Amino acid sequence: MKKIKQFLVKIFIDNPVVGKIDRYIIRQFLGTYFVSLALIISIAVVFDFNENLDNFMAKNAPWKAIIFDYYFSFIPFYSNLFSQLFVFLAVILFTTKLADRSEIIAMMSTGMSFKRLLRPYIISAIIIPKGNVTRIKFESKYKSKKHIITGASNVQLQVDSGVIAYIESYDLRTRTGYHFCLDKIEGKKVVSHLTATSIEYDTLSETRYHWIIRDYKIRDMKGMREKITTGSKMDSIIKIEPNDLTVAKGQQETLTTPVLKEYIDNQRKRGFSNIQPFEIEYHKRFAAPFAAIIMAIMGASLSAEKRKGGMGMALGIGIALCAAYIMLQTVSSSFALNAGASPIVAVWIPNAVFSFIAVYLYRKAPK
Repeated sequence: MKKIKQFLVKIFIDNPVVGKIDRYIIRQFLGTYFVSLALIISIAVVFDFNENLDNFMAKNAPWKAIIFDYYFSFIPFYSNLFSQLFVFLAVILFTTKLADRSEIIAMMSTGMSFKRLLRPYIISAIIIPKGNVTRIKFESKYKSKKHIITGASNVQLQVDSGVIAYIESYDLRTRTGYHFCLDKIEGKKVVSHLTATSIEYDTLSETRYHWIIRDYKIRDMKGMREKITTGSKMDSIIKIEPNDLTVAKGQQETLTTPVLKEYIDNQRKRGFSNIQPFEIEYHKRFAAPFAAIIMAIMGASLSAEKRKGGMGMALGIGIALCAAYIMLQTVSSSFALNAGASPIVAVWIPNAVFSFIAVYLYRKAPK
């Protein structure tokens, strides 16, 4: 830590000229980024509002909810979703201007290397900012034409080591499951088998995983002997929560990273099969900052050289590369969702491929 501090002091305090150049490039980068972001997102908001106005009016969505619950979440969500594209465009736009004004030539004439010139680009890409719960809820209530998920059927999962639960049908509104079974297995033998007419989650209890089992029958098997216990009501701790039984579209986007990691670990232990969307979302949150850095290096390498045609050629190549990145990201995610590919590999493949492109463009850039 002490060596890092000394390095930063040397760069930004002991060398004020270099520090000023860094601040100048970062200011240009972020200024161009936020201006382009504001213009494109404003257009997106107008088109989205026109497209969904009928749904808003038909479902009597209040203006307060439209503005604060939906669009105040819509803007950061789509800003983050297309962050790499905005980074790339911002870098090309302002770097081309620097090249046209011969500012890059002036910087490099002082002895600054192109590698050193890229440092403020990387810093800017890292600090670019990355409230989605209210948007998802708003879409379900006022915008989406699909039915809201209110239950699940034929759910089977492992709730503990050697303990398998099955619910024939579950109603999320009443938090009640019907035709419930709970099997305890030791080795390859079932040693306890519980069946119940219904099972209800106790929302008033301070204890987590508290369920009320009604009209139950328990069969305990010990060798050749069997003990049967029946009853009308029983309180029990079963490591299941209502949200574990249903998965809503976009649910992974509403979870914080620690909660998302805990959810994935719990569902994997329970043998839950539909966790690929959650794993992809989790790994995307770590891959996105690296993608922004890759795009910044590619954009700077493409547009650092002064050209007769201005930014047209660099901008065209940049948009094509961004489109290729988004397409590769979509295809690789689809393989993870539908073909059983590893989510972490699928998420990082676009970064790996475009890292080679970034290295190639960097080597071709003017030195």
